[in-house]
Amino acid sequence: MPELPEVEVTRRGVAPHLEGQIVGGVEFRHTGLRWPFPLELSQTLAGRTVRSTGRRGKYLLIHFDHGTLIIHLGMSGHIRILPQDVPPKKHDHFDMHVGSQVLRLSDPRRFGAVLWHAAEEGDIENHLLLRTLGVEPLEDKFTAKWLHQQTRGRTAAIKQVLLAGDIVVGVGNIYASESLFQARINPKTPAHRISLARYERLAQAIREILAAAIEQGGSTLKDFMSVNGQSGYFQQSYFAYARTGEPCRICNTPIKQIVQGQRSTFYCPNCQK
Repeated sequence: MPELPEVEVTRRGVAPHLEGQIVGGVEFRHTGLRWPFPLELSQTLAGRTVRSTGRRGKYLLIHFDHGTLIIHLGMSGHIRILPQDVPPKKHDHFDMHVGSQVLRLSDPRRFGAVLWHAAEEGDIENHLLLRTLGVEPLEDKFTAKWLHQQTRGRTAAIKQVLLAGDIVVGVGNIYASESLFQARINPKTPAHRISLARYERLAQAIREILAAAIEQGGSTLKDFMSVNGQSGYFQQSYFAYARTGEPCRICNTPIKQIVQGQRSTFYCPNCQK
């Protein structure tokens, strides 16, 4: 699944092609993805100017004067910017025409979403899908003190707390495993038992891991590619994720794989105690 770095890479890729441009119209090739497509979206957006782009967690936001287009890549989605005359392929479900180009969403597993939030419905942060999200990990509000305070009553394992998204948003499976490794914290540790000092290491690790992943174009996942079709290469830097049985890059202990909440977790049993 595309995580925060992949969505941010996507946002940075589409921004120069969208911001300040006028939408010519939209096309749907299915009734919807995870949820039905907004039926009147073409009339809503045609002739309107894209003011800016943004991101909230794993949601891509395209802002207009009269509302915001919300796009989620789901489990397998990706966005490309293409010339208008490039014919759609089997899993290309949504096009937004902008100038001589088209923003095209492909989603083979159809777990993504294209939704509209009208300005008259209030601030975009109050949208049903966004209002319960935690703080952004690359913004100033995300600190070790915040993590420590918010986890005092959380008995669940720290890996599961990070994935929940209600304390900090966008730290998905790959980057949670990598951040916990860098902070030398066992992913099975109950969140409320982690000290402020250890949260200092974890908060710093999360910031560094996510920033590095963004700069390296994200991770090349099975179904993810960047806007220009190029691969990311952060996966070449993994210390724990998907390295089951391989020697730890620090101590040579074999990396262990366990299942937490139906998701695979990878860690070094020697370094992460």
